[in-house]
Parts: sequence; C-alpha cells; structure tokens
Amino acid sequence: MSVVMPVFNERGTFTTVMERLLAKTIEGLDMEVVVVESNSTDGTREQVQSFASHPKVKVVFEEKPRGKGHAVRTGLRHATGDFILIQDADLEYDIDDYDMLLEPLRSYRSAFVLGIRHGKGGHVWKIRQFSDQVALGNVMNLGHLFFTTLFNVVYGQKLRDPFTMYKVFRRECISGIEFECNRFDFDWELMAKLVRSGYTPLEIPVNYHSRSFTEGKKVTFFRDPLTWFRACFKYRFVSLKKGWAPASSATRSSVASASASATKGA
Repeated sequence: MSVVMPVFNERGTFTTVMERLLAKTIEGLDMEVVVVESNSTDGTREQVQSFASHPKVKVVFEEKPRGKGHAVRTGLRHATGDFILIQDADLEYDIDDYDMLLEPLRSYRSAFVLGIRHGKGGHVWKIRQFSDQVALGNVMNLGHLFFTTLFNVVYGQKLRDPFTMYKVFRRECISGIEFECNRFDFDWELMAKLVRSGYTPLEIPVNYHSRSFTEGKKVTFFRDPLTWFRACFKYRFVSLKKGWAPASSATRSSVASASASATKGA
C-alpha cells in the first residue's frame, strides 16, 4: 500500500505522525510512505529530510507551496502500491484505523472506502468541535451539511462525509484519470471523478479529533468554498479531460466476482 502525505508547516505534529506510521504493521501488506513537502517555513522541511533515507519512505521536495491538492497529485504520481491511502501530517485521524479501512479492499467488498468523521455507528458528530472557536466551528459544521447535501444532490449519492481526508482506494480506480485541482477542491474533483467512474464509496466511521484554525487548520473560510462550487458543477456537467473514461462494466464485474468467490470460499 502507498500512503500519500502532503506536508506544509506541520512542525508540531509531523514527526509524531511519521513515527506512528512507520511503526504500523499490517499483516500481508508492504507499506511505502510518499511524503510531498511543499517548502515549509516553520522547520518542517528539515524534519522531513531526516526521514528521507528510510527504506519505506519516498520524499518529494517541492520548490514552493501550491496547495494540498497539488501535493496529493504529486504524491499519486510517485505511489506504486496496489492500495492508496491519503494521510495528513497532523493528528486529527488515527493511524490504527488503517486495518478496518483496508479490509473491504483486501476482501474485494469495495474498491473505494471513506473513513467518515461521525464516530461509532456513524451517528456521533465529531467534525469541527473547536474548543477555542466554538461559534466558528458551528458555522463551519452548517457549511459541511450544506456542501454534503449539494454533492449528494448533484451526483446522486447518499454520502455522509464525502470530504473526509481518509480516502482509500484500489490503484485501478484512478487509472487513466487526470487531476488538476491544487487546493482543497481536489477532494471534490477526486470524489466526482471516481463516482462518475462507477465507484460508490463504502463509508466506515473512524476515530477523529478536530483541530481549530489556531491549532493549524489551513482551509480558508471564504476562498475555498468558492472553489468547491466551481468544482462541484464543473466535474459533473463539463466534459472531462481527454484520456478519461468511465470504468468498464467488466472491471466492476471482476471486483464483484472476486468478492463472490471470496465469500463462497469462506
């Protein structure tokens, strides 16, 4: 599996995340960590350099920050694993959840999994519980509900948290797909193109502890929502780039057949 990690100004958490990640073992799977460092200004770049020689780590140093989406796209180009997982360099998500996120892919139950931020059973709201910015957190939670509803209506889905960071998918899900978004609108582009390719994600509740803007959250309050509107309708109604094509029915059938065989064998 390939863990793609975009990194920018995460000096307070990056080393801890990497140590936990490199200590993580998943039976039957080899792991590579693709770190894309976007020229941090707080000393994170030097921390990343200290892991560059690790046998499980690939490091890509960007000359300047171009946005999280750009860093993830760069990481995807360097990833070689059969399974791909996107991991932030902060401590909002729990690396110990990898096993249950990967199980549907390994058993062929699903080719695309989302680790949703709604707690046990998917019913406990954990998104943006800012202890130091309560009012702002509440406003952003309303925005989350609005944009989730917008995505579901435009793309005909019933998802609860399509914009979670934990997106896990088989490599073939993105085969032949070109991506172009540089900021947080990359989440919309990835979701839109995979859903239009015929991959309906399986949502699994994960452990999650939100951080506020004073603790390092980087999404902007006004600029980013405008890019989300644009991405929502562009990737639903505008023709996609040349070279992109929906997943064939044969590809999706092969996953279903493998799943049926696994179930029968069990």
